[in-house]
Amino acid sequence: MKTCSLNDFMQELKPWLDKNHIRKALLDENGHFVVHFVDGMKNVYHVDDCNETKIKGVLKNLKAKGIAVEE
Repeated sequence: MKTCSLNDFMQELKPWLDKNHIRKALLDENGHFVVHFVDGMKNVYHVDDCNETKIKGVLKNLKAKGIAVEE
């Protein structure tokens, strides 16, 4: 698991923000942002500078880009 700020998190994901790279994204039971990539890899992030509402906003934006979001 990687701990990062929301800005760092978004910068890290920026090159992969489409359904050709990300299979699904979700917020797990511990409040961690989980990204499943189409190649079978999974990254777990603890975004430490924002609340769950902001993270859910990120999930909403991913869904708008056609990425599957598990709620």
